[in-house]
Amino acid sequence: MMVREWDPRTAPAAEIESFLDAINAVFAADLPEDPQWENGLLREYLCEVMPGERRISWVVQEDPSADGQPGRILGHIHVLLLGDIGVLEVMVHPAARRQGLGRKLIATAARRTYQEGFRLMGVEVIGRTPAVAFYESLGFAQEYVEARSVLRLSTVDWDALGDMAQGIGTGYRLEFCPGGPPDDLIEAYAMAKAEVRDVDDGDLDLRPSSYDPQRLRDSLGCLHRRGMKPYIVMAIEEKTGVVAGLTEVVVPAQHPTRADQYDTIVGQEHRGYGIDRAMKARMLFELRSAEPKLSEVQTWNALANEPMRAVNADLGFQDDREWYEYGVDVAELVHRLDASG
Repeated sequence: MMVREWDPRTAPAAEIESFLDAINAVFAADLPEDPQWENGLLREYLCEVMPGERRISWVVQEDPSADGQPGRILGHIHVLLLGDIGVLEVMVHPAARRQGLGRKLIATAARRTYQEGFRLMGVEVIGRTPAVAFYESLGFAQEYVEARSVLRLSTVDWDALGDMAQGIGTGYRLEFCPGGPPDDLIEAYAMAKAEVRDVDDGDLDLRPSSYDPQRLRDSLGCLHRRGMKPYIVMAIEEKTGVVAGLTEVVVPAQHPTRADQYDTIVGQEHRGYGIDRAMKARMLFELRSAEPKLSEVQTWNALANEPMRAVNADLGFQDDREWYEYGVDVAELVHRLDASG
């Protein structure tokens, strides 16, 4: 079995299906409560990137069968090159673990990242999985911790949620924007997100947000191309038209029964008016109508973000597991891997 560079844009449909089988085997082993993925725009999900970013992928595949049929994909890695960091995503089929495939994939991606001139490499690591010990054994250091929580819509008290959606201070209104904010509010929306960009909480920004209008437009376009439909609820201060708060949810075609909660932001001077809770409650009502297949929403919050975690608990989110961001100096990683053979 050899590691080879892999381009999902041109990969045969059978290889995309083999990738899907492998990733679902990984979920079944490591995240058994998570939904299985579907082949809804999966090729596009693997290909599309933002302007100025690049994604390079490799696979490990079984040898062809006696009748010439290609072997199944047993491992995959890609590195997303953005800013000054290379962001990894790695999977190894449970049936092929403990054979050195993960280490071989990391070594391949690390050398390319080093050749491309990047200094840092980061990866998200899911708590209570074998990946924690694996990355630490390679010298990756834990930089950031957040908790994932999951809301099952079947458990929601919709009457109580209706009261929360109405519980916003006087002088504010909520607007629901399926697909993204309207163009006349893009600038105000980006300004609201920019207010939090300088907060240094240790996050490696492996899932960076967009803080200027054009990059926000690019980000929304990229989401749509990847099959990830965004939904926005904004709180508008009526006397000024300022975007006082926003919350974002994305429903991916690859797992349409579980949505991903992205940023929830309330401007500093607008806090204390129930905006965060009202926006997220309104969002759940809108999703119930707009996405009939949806059954769950997952979100991630820093452990120190007690106010937002309290809001999520009020809405019915249940703590699931911790997720970690690990980082490593690329040159040191390459040297360590070369020295160990």
